[in-house]
Amino acid sequence: MAKNKGSKFKKRGFDSLIFWLIVLSILVVLWTISGPVSKKPKKMDFSDFLNNVKNGSVEEVNIDEQKITFKTKGETSGIYITYMPKNYDTELVKLLDKHNVKIKVKKPSDGTFWNFVFSWLPLILIFVFWIFIIRQMQGGGNKAFSFGKSKAKLFTAKDKKITFKDVAGVDEAKEELKEIIDFLKNPKKFQKLGGKIPKGVLLVGPPGTGKTLLAKAVAGEADVPFLSISGSDFVELFVGVGASRVRDLFDQAKKLAPCLVFIDEIDAVGRHRGAGLGGGHDEREQTLNQLLVEMDGFDANEGIIVIAATNRPDILDPALLRPGRFDRRIVVPTPDVKGREEILKIHSRDIPLSDDVRLDIIARSTPGFSGADLANLVNEAALKAARENRKSVTMADFEYAKDKVMMGAERKSMIISENEKKITAYHEGGHALLAALIPEADPIHKVTIIPRGMALGLTQQLPVDDKYTYSKEYLEAQIAVLLGGRIAEELSLGTMTTGAGNDIKRATELARKMVCEWGMSSLGPISLEEKDEMVFLGKEISSKRSYSEETAVKIDNEVNKIISEAYERGKKIILDNFTVLEKIAQLLLEKESITSDDIVKIIKEEKGEDVDVNIYRIQVEEPKSKKKPAKKRTVRKRKTTRVETKKKKKVSSKESDDK
Repeated sequence: MAKNKGSKFKKRGFDSLIFWLIVLSILVVLWTISGPVSKKPKKMDFSDFLNNVKNGSVEEVNIDEQKITFKTKGETSGIYITYMPKNYDTELVKLLDKHNVKIKVKKPSDGTFWNFVFSWLPLILIFVFWIFIIRQMQGGGNKAFSFGKSKAKLFTAKDKKITFKDVAGVDEAKEELKEIIDFLKNPKKFQKLGGKIPKGVLLVGPPGTGKTLLAKAVAGEADVPFLSISGSDFVELFVGVGASRVRDLFDQAKKLAPCLVFIDEIDAVGRHRGAGLGGGHDEREQTLNQLLVEMDGFDANEGIIVIAATNRPDILDPALLRPGRFDRRIVVPTPDVKGREEILKIHSRDIPLSDDVRLDIIARSTPGFSGADLANLVNEAALKAARENRKSVTMADFEYAKDKVMMGAERKSMIISENEKKITAYHEGGHALLAALIPEADPIHKVTIIPRGMALGLTQQLPVDDKYTYSKEYLEAQIAVLLGGRIAEELSLGTMTTGAGNDIKRATELARKMVCEWGMSSLGPISLEEKDEMVFLGKEISSKRSYSEETAVKIDNEVNKIISEAYERGKKIILDNFTVLEKIAQLLLEKESITSDDIVKIIKEEKGEDVDVNIYRIQVEEPKSKKKPAKKRTVRKRKTTRVETKKKKKVSSKESDDK
């Protein structure tokens, strides 16, 4: 690596030297052609020149064919230039000799070579300078005429390896990819039964779940060359350049076969052909056509496996997804509880952790987090500990980092009036009260009125377990909790504010999905969602829908019914527990942030110990001690004789008489 860096540095220095030499040469040529301004001779008519010769004011004459440069003295002293008529040279020489003028004659020459040089050299230098500028714009390395070359990076065994030990939470995807690596290492094991190597593997999943990391792990595990490129590297301004780069990429892979090719964000080049405004994009579609041919065309590319990653498989062209091109589609989902704990262990193995840190608790309290989110959480915790000048990262640092990642950074410098602070306290108190008293909703975890991100306050709910399906009762409970802020504002302050805008939007979207997508209304199990196809109508873009105006009215009525029922349900709960709301709001104004334990304490004080409160508590097993328990000694009992038993009975009877 050091040699490569040194050669790159020398190359850059050499290119810069050439650049300044070209600039200097152009300046020299221009100076030679034009000459310095201060030494330019003045022009004089030939008749005035003859008069000066006759007057004796001309000292020296330089004759270059018809061009005469002469030097005068006296009042008109200086250097002048004039041109004599043809066939006048003999008479002029006699006149100059008569007046004792010093005569210099330039040696005659044909001037063919130098005329050619001075006429073409500026154009040649300008052309070379233009090529040099183009090379610099393309990044150097003879790219002025190599637009169609692939930009793929080659990874070999010498590069830093990332293996499957560095990847967690995606065990099924790892197993699929391990089989491909096994095929590359031992192809005869599969070929003896007629098995063929898969030509393509498509990694599909949300952003941050580790698709690119899995590809890097494959590169580290396989003992074959690995070419990596992004989908956007194929797309260029000029039509045909992307297709040329695809051809060059597979030409490189053929020379290195068996070889792995990784295309990240393939949706940049593999988008559905003919889609979009105007009917598509010629450059992208030509690039896609070439990719289809290279993966499964007339000439089969043996020994080349293409691994691609995308988080938008719905927009990919069907011809790209068919078997023979991408034989396998591997889903890389967000990790579950066990996967999150393993990911946290990987990201925290180089970080000194305090004894109170429980990664299993952090994993359970971060549902829905991707691998990138967890890596960010660990990094934020380490930065917090470093700012506090601690030698290890504590559980408090992880809690701070979790709040920052989930709710945003605290905006402590934001100045809020007391009235707005009071409104925010009652608003968040309404959310918290409904989340605590509605058993179907997600449990309450933490409430704050400190501004975080774009919000003035936040109520944090966390599910105990990961949810993959949602019941109708759960969705109705979530809508009621979302409307709790608006209800609390109306009942406690008698006013409405814009603070509930986002809550109302989310509640409406949830209710509309219940009606149109999930069939949770009186309309029945019918899909009534609008189609994603967009129609270009002049300057307007409109979406299609597959139902009538009458059905649209029914949908609006059902959505209104769901929201109204949730609103009335939340209003009844808050009215029945209004004193609890008052105390939660006052505690928020006092502490600014409260936990579920504070809310439970208030509810228990007001409603008694028998009230069931929906709070967030993680039930985890205590870590088992590594020390083995001490073995109990076995004591053998001696058999008692009849005499001894009689003595014991007499003693016990005497003790009872004494009592």
